[in-house]
Amino acid sequence: MRILITNDDGINAPGLAVLSEIAARVAGPDGEVWTVAPAFEQSGVAHCISYTHPTMIAKMSERRFAAEGSPADCVLAGVHHVMKDNRPDLILSGVNRGNNSAENALYSGTLGAAMEGALQGIPSMALSQYYGPGNANAENPFEGAARYGAEVVQKILAAAPANTDAYHLFYNINFPPVTADAVKGTRVAVQGRRPNTYFTVEPQLSPTGRNFLWARGGDQKIDTSPGSDAGANLDGYISVTPMRADLTAHDTLEALKSIE
Repeated sequence: MRILITNDDGINAPGLAVLSEIAARVAGPDGEVWTVAPAFEQSGVAHCISYTHPTMIAKMSERRFAAEGSPADCVLAGVHHVMKDNRPDLILSGVNRGNNSAENALYSGTLGAAMEGALQGIPSMALSQYYGPGNANAENPFEGAARYGAEVVQKILAAAPANTDAYHLFYNINFPPVTADAVKGTRVAVQGRRPNTYFTVEPQLSPTGRNFLWARGGDQKIDTSPGSDAGANLDGYISVTPMRADLTAHDTLEALKSIE
């Protein structure tokens, strides 16, 4: 198996090293793991692509490249440039430092890479490690992802339904904010929504008198509804959420027929 890995925390992020080990186990002894990751951190860029300017790419070592672009740019570079003569069989993105459960999924560059992989017709998964009191100060905060990541990916590959929809599936995997020994198992979950939790901005005045705004996330410990991704994570479970890039609100189509 040939696997392309990327992330949004940057090519030197510790989570990417964890993902490289996960991918090596999934690929097997005869497989290949290729890396195309952002040269600098690209958190929060979602499914952004560098449409109006070119992306510089540099070879760092064998099968390892850094691109000055978004995670989705890295997928495009990997599929259509670095691996153009033999496309990847699987794309893995992460392991993100912090959760991409609930509303965080909408902002996530980690998810953006997996979404682009699905749009290219390649099985794709995003892996994220929830941080919390149970693991944030651990010697290895990525311990849960490191121990269970390959197993979860392999189980999804074995169980995934065929892609019959025009928009192919991709998968959002979040590891709970606990040590590996405290992980209770895996739950297939819907995307949740943390109530009354939003991104906001915090102003700061520079020494030169200019006003700057810093984006701030909401409380990540707020539980969501039962059966949701963040709810499962806060209860100690790995969450797996199947997703598509189709943004249609299908449940409202019939109600809107009156406007035709």
